[in-house]
Parts: sequence; structure tokens; C-alpha cells
Amino acid sequence: MIRVKRVYDPPALEDGQRFLVDRLWPRGAKREALALDGWLRDVAPSDELRRWFGHTPAKWDEFQRRYFAELDDKPEIWRPLQETALRGDVTLLYGARDTQYNNAVALSAYLQAHMSAGEMP
Repeated sequence: MIRVKRVYDPPALEDGQRFLVDRLWPRGAKREALALDGWLRDVAPSDELRRWFGHTPAKWDEFQRRYFAELDDKPEIWRPLQETALRGDVTLLYGARDTQYNNAVALSAYLQAHMSAGEMP
């Protein structure tokens, strides 16, 4: 199972392995408090795409299309995360205030679509 959670929410037993999937470190977050298994900066959208999107709901569909294209071009950055999710629970952590339109939500959908399609690493 792949969960998505705000980095400022406390860790929970059901989180499984916890990965920060933002390019930038979240403001005010202390590494020890996050109980991270990894910080996967490279799986986050490019800085240009992140700035263009700006968490604007009207741009969500286009953001996902562009982000998924970035991911398609670099399977080596997301396949290890997919492999981990196939072995057990994974929680993707993000720092944005927006809980509905953020890169972790998009990444989760992307990974789940690849897993549902039977695409194995």
C-alpha cells in the first residue's frame, strides 16, 4: 500500500517505510522527528515544473501530465520506490500545505498505475 502524508503529521506504525519526496527540505522540520527511511529529491518534479504549477488546482491535470513525462524519462529514479512498495507499506511525505494538489499525490497515482498495469521493475 502507498500512503500520502504531510511531513508535519506524526509518524504512525502503519506508515511502513517513510520517504520524503520533495526536492526542498520542509521548513522547520527536524530530521530526527520525521523517522525517514529516505529523502528522494530526484523523484520530485523539476524546479521549473514546481514553480509553474504553484499548487494551482486549474493546472493540476497539466501538472500531472508534465510530471509523469518527467518520471517516464527517468525510471531509474522511481523504480526503487516501486520495488519497496511491492514488498510492503510505503508512505510518501510532502511539505506543501495543499493536501489535494501536490507532487506526492501525483507520484502515488503514477506508481499505483504502474503497479496495477502489472509493470514490475
